[in-house]
Amino acid sequence: MKVTIYGRQFSDSFIPYFETIISELQRHNIDFQINGKFYDFLRTKDISNIHSDCVYRKTADIDRPVDFLISIGGDGTILDTITSINDTGTPIIGINSGRLGFLSNSSKDEIKEVIQWMAEGNYRIEERTLLQLKSKNQLFGKYNFALNELTVHKKDSASMMVVHAYVDDLYLNSYWADGLIIATATGSTAYSLSCGGPIITPGSRNMVITPIAPHNLNIRPIVVSDNSVIKLKAEGREESFLATLDSRSEEITEQDELLIKKADFKINLVQFPNQNFFSTIRNKLLWGMDRRN
Repeated sequence: MKVTIYGRQFSDSFIPYFETIISELQRHNIDFQINGKFYDFLRTKDISNIHSDCVYRKTADIDRPVDFLISIGGDGTILDTITSINDTGTPIIGINSGRLGFLSNSSKDEIKEVIQWMAEGNYRIEERTLLQLKSKNQLFGKYNFALNELTVHKKDSASMMVVHAYVDDLYLNSYWADGLIIATATGSTAYSLSCGGPIITPGSRNMVITPIAPHNLNIRPIVVSDNSVIKLKAEGREESFLATLDSRSEEITEQDELLIKKADFKINLVQFPNQNFFSTIRNKLLWGMDRRN
């Protein structure tokens, strides 16, 4: 078995947990490769049980095939891995080095169990739909997809913008707002949720269109089929705006027309025996902390 490890910087309190990850992989005779930037950070922490010959600097340098990618951090770290996994289908295991994580839902206290379950094959794969963006000027190049959302929002000005939205070539609305979010079911628990959007269960085959701080208070998020094609055009007082795919941003103008549809490949997330979507949102959103529940 072979895994790749990707991560972001973490606090010193997580060092013993990371060392446990490496020692457990070694104990189960699992080969691993570590992302170069992450390895450079690990060297500053004087972690002794890793060595330089297991490092990859570019995605092309990964010794494939790979059985799993272990993401160490939060949900943002998992989003960063999407462009390196692309359409390979490599399953992602998210180990949370912080506090909140809907995608990175294995806690640091479960590391030994997670590695054991992975080695034994005691897990299930959950497919997650992605969005794909099409535009005349090829925004984002070949990495024109997102697991969470595409967002169009104002750039520098305090004034509102207008986003004209069409669904399957039918006019939906012109949103006077700070921006507009097109979220997948996975992304429904991210930016869209903080803007009042609904929670959508994975596999429900839907997308949600959520305005950001709309000027008209009767404007509400709307759920559409993920087989729909959504077209967006932006305008406003400023000359340019921002289009964002997960954590990556590009500048757009009023001349740009954005077409959003379901990508033709999916991302695989690993779920272990103690994990499911409902328990995750219940725990992360603190449902049940009210004694009435």
